Amino acid sequence: MSERMVVIRDLARTFVDDEVIPMEGLLLHGSADELAAAVADAQRKVRQMELWAPNHPVEYGGLGLTMVEHGILSEVLGRTPLGHLVFGTQAPDAGNVEILHAHATEVQRERYLRPLVEGRVRSCFSMTEPETAGSNPVLLATRAVRDADHYVIDGQKWFTSSADGAAFAIVMAVTDPDAPPHRRASMFIVPTDTPGFELVRNVSVMGHAGAGHASHGEVSYQSCRIPADHLLGEEGAGFAIAQERLGPGRIHHCMRWLGIADRALEMMCQRANERVIDPDGSTLADRQVVQHWAAELDAEIRGARLQTLHAAWRIDTDGARAARDEIAAIKFTVANTMLRAVDLAIQVHGALGVTDDTVLSYWYRHERAARIYDGADEVHKTSLGRRVLARHPHDEPFPSRRATQEP
Repeated sequence: MSERMVVIRDLARTFVDDEVIPMEGLLLHGSADELAAAVADAQRKVRQMELWAPNHPVEYGGLGLTMVEHGILSEVLGRTPLGHLVFGTQAPDAGNVEILHAHATEVQRERYLRPLVEGRVRSCFSMTEPETAGSNPVLLATRAVRDADHYVIDGQKWFTSSADGAAFAIVMAVTDPDAPPHRRASMFIVPTDTPGFELVRNVSVMGHAGAGHASHGEVSYQSCRIPADHLLGEEGAGFAIAQERLGPGRIHHCMRWLGIADRALEMMCQRANERVIDPDGSTLADRQVVQHWAAELDAEIRGARLQTLHAAWRIDTDGARAARDEIAAIKFTVANTMLRAVDLAIQVHGALGVTDDTVLSYWYRHERAARIYDGADEVHKTSLGRRVLARHPHDEPFPSRRATQEP
């Protein structure tokens, strides 16, 4: 790491541990207004430290960190559910910033990208639909029909994360159903105050509907009319832009999950060391099974971290498409490492672990979806497995044992 990056990481780690983690009580038990006020105050301090929007473009107010540098910082921010929000790197805004920076016109950038990076507005990404397979975006049903100098969008979306309170959505809709599968859809910028845009509900996930940035909205588009200049990129480029967004988006999640896994291990070890279980003063940490859990998790997290940083390096060096094998591998590897860390930390905490007296139960509810969103584990394993096998073709029939024996 560069000297600058060491300073940034250490400043962020101190701030997260001293200022942000103590705010988790408001997240778990406080009112939405109390939490919003605390987050706004913490964001003000982050701006004063000049650490706001670290992975976003410099020309729009960010620090312009590389993917590897962002990975190092993101693990620190991932130690708490509030870390990325406080530093202005939360999903889905982070991914939307990337595609707006790459594909938006200058007018679109000034109207939507700049206020998004500056944290004056929030956004959402509207692709997944209730009746089509989310793992295959060429199957979309939502339509956008050109009408003179406008497009009219009709369809139903859900898991449009952070739609509640967002200023605009980036929407993927079919513009030419007769085109080849990967050229049927386009991307659009839709202000959420457009007539025909309706937030139907925040989808309840494991008993919690959430609100604001922590919500997953079901959105209805009913004759939603937007100017033609709100097309993002070229017509028919929706699938390509989605893939361009989802690749780095997946690694962003992995970086955050490393922070969760690391803190879960830390909490597990602290609990094991303090929990006396026998009159002789022995603790859970004296039990071999807990020692094995600690060793295995530590090793798994180290491996997951190195895999993730290597994937980030490939993106920085060769681009996201060249790094697709590395991204696919970390998507299911890191998700499972993180979930195992949270699960074992809960087990060591015992009954306390399933209460909302710690952040573990929050992660258990909210992060189970890690093995589903941005492509289910099975999808990534299948696509990666096919490419791995294709790298080792065997053209000649394998000789039988009899044919190789000496006469």
